[in-house]
Amino acid sequence: MAKDPVRVLVTGAAGQIGYALVPMIARGVMLGPDQPVILHMLDIPPAAESLNGVKMELVDAAFPLLKGVVATTDVVEACTGVNIAVMVGGFPRKEGMERKDVMTKNVSIYKSQASALEKHAAANCKVLVVANPANTNALILKEFAPSIPEKNISCLTRLDHNRALGQISERLTVQVSDVKNVIIWGNHSSTQYPDVNHATVATSAGEKPVRELIADDAWLNGEFITTVQQRGAAIIKARKLSSALSAASAACDHIRDWVLGTPQGTWVSMGVYSDGSYNVPAGLIYSFPVTCANGEWAIVQGLSIDEFSRKKLDLTAEELSEEKALAYSCLN
Repeated sequence: MAKDPVRVLVTGAAGQIGYALVPMIARGVMLGPDQPVILHMLDIPPAAESLNGVKMELVDAAFPLLKGVVATTDVVEACTGVNIAVMVGGFPRKEGMERKDVMTKNVSIYKSQASALEKHAAANCKVLVVANPANTNALILKEFAPSIPEKNISCLTRLDHNRALGQISERLTVQVSDVKNVIIWGNHSSTQYPDVNHATVATSAGEKPVRELIADDAWLNGEFITTVQQRGAAIIKARKLSSALSAASAACDHIRDWVLGTPQGTWVSMGVYSDGSYNVPAGLIYSFPVTCANGEWAIVQGLSIDEFSRKKLDLTAEELSEEKALAYSCLN
C-alpha cells in the first residue's frame, strides 16, 4: 500500500547546503526509497528568485518520490503541516563580527521560526538544526516552541561523527562502513571531543577496538582529534566555501537513523537535550552517543569515561554553558 507523503521543511533552501540537500531528500536518501515526500523550501526575500530556480530544477529532475514543492519566503506557509524540519538557514559570522553579534542575529531568526513551527507544524514534528551555532540555535528554538517536545529538537553533529569515521577508515585503509561507534561529545565547534575509546572495526577475525588496531595513542589523542575539530576550516581553505555536500549527507543520515532506527549494536552522535547523563549539565543541547528505535533516540548509558575524556567533556560543556548565557542575554 502506498505511503502518505511526509512534508519536509528545509530552511535556507537556496543556499549551498540546501541546494545539495533537497535532491537527496527527493531521491529517498533521507526517508527511504519507498517514502513519498512534499518539500517545503524557505529562504529570505532577497533569495526568492534563486529559490524559484531550485524549485524549477526539482521539477525538471522528475523525482518519482517528490509529490509536491512549496517554495516560499513566508515562514508560516513554509512551516504549515511539516513533519520534519531541517533548519539550515542562519546568519553566518562575518569578518569583524563578535560572537554576540552573530548570536543576536540568530536568536531573532530562530525565535520567529520557532514560533511558526510551534503554531503550524504537524503534531510530533521532528526538528534538526544545522545552522551554526547549531547547539545553541536548537536551544533557542526549544525555548520559543514550548509545545514541541524537547526530545523532538536536535542539532547536527553527525557531520563530525562521519568525519571521525572517515579519518579512522583512511588511517587503517578499511571500508568506512566497517568502522562504528565513534562518539562526538559536546558542541559542534572546535571544542567538540571526537572519542574512539569505544569504537570498533569489523575485521576477518571479528570486531577489534580502534585503539588496538591503530596502536598509536599519541595520534588518537592528538592529531586525530584536532583534524576532526578543524575539518570544517580545512574545507573552507581548500574549497573557498564551507562544507555543503557532506553537511547535506550528514543531515540525511541523522534524520534517517532517527526515523528508521540505528542498526543493532551501533550508535551515532546527535546533539540532544541533556538530562544530566555523563555529568553533563542538564538543559544544554549537547552531543551524545545515541541509539534510535521507533522514531525515538536514547542516550547510550554506562560507557566508561577516562580522565583524559572527562576533561574534554567538561571543556566543551563549559563552552556550551557560556554560549547559552550569551544567547539568553540577547533575548532581553
